[in-house]
Amino acid sequence: MTETDSTTASGRTGPAPRTETVPTDAGDARITWIDAKKPWTVLAVSHGAGGGIEARDLQALAAALPAEGVTVALVEQPWRVAGKKVAPAPKTLDTGWRGLWPALTAPGLPVIAGGRSAGARVACRTGAELGASAVLALSFPLHPPGKPEKSRDDELLGTGLPTLVVQGGNDPFGKPAEFPGGPHTLAEVPYGDHGFAVPKRAPLGQDEALETLVRAVSGWIATLR
Repeated sequence: MTETDSTTASGRTGPAPRTETVPTDAGDARITWIDAKKPWTVLAVSHGAGGGIEARDLQALAAALPAEGVTVALVEQPWRVAGKKVAPAPKTLDTGWRGLWPALTAPGLPVIAGGRSAGARVACRTGAELGASAVLALSFPLHPPGKPEKSRDDELLGTGLPTLVVQGGNDPFGKPAEFPGGPHTLAEVPYGDHGFAVPKRAPLGQDEALETLVRAVSGWIATLR
């Protein structure tokens, strides 16, 4: 697809996003590339089990980071591309991610593996194996809501890579205070839920919450350079 300069609905200016369909053993995946003009790294982020790349946190990162030399690759898993409403088992999600990884490394730049919720778990499980430079976990689902005893902390603690977790202060899948200590960095979006939505009564607005998220991610990525 030929790139043209454009201004998106989010106010982003620069090369228009381009899409790439990638065959995997789990079906066709899709990557939406938002290219930096002078990129030094790629941030590849996938969606969760209940939504797509239109998630507010993914879109906020895609709008802000290319200006800082970070090409953003928004990844749609095969089940989402196929129009299915329910995500498959984690093993199948990992298969899809592994299958599209060569396309993510094709630009020849270091790739940060990331995602939100279920996508964060995939990045944690496969990052070191695939040669990622780091892992970004947005809204990591530490446990099912109301079931803290069913912790998934082994996935987070086992990345073996520089890892940033960005968590909403009111995330029912794990509040920041519930996270174990470890080599990862933890950033909080105050009052945010699992989708980083903040209630109207909160002392900060939705835009401010997303700015908090973007600053945390941007600052952390800068330390990887």
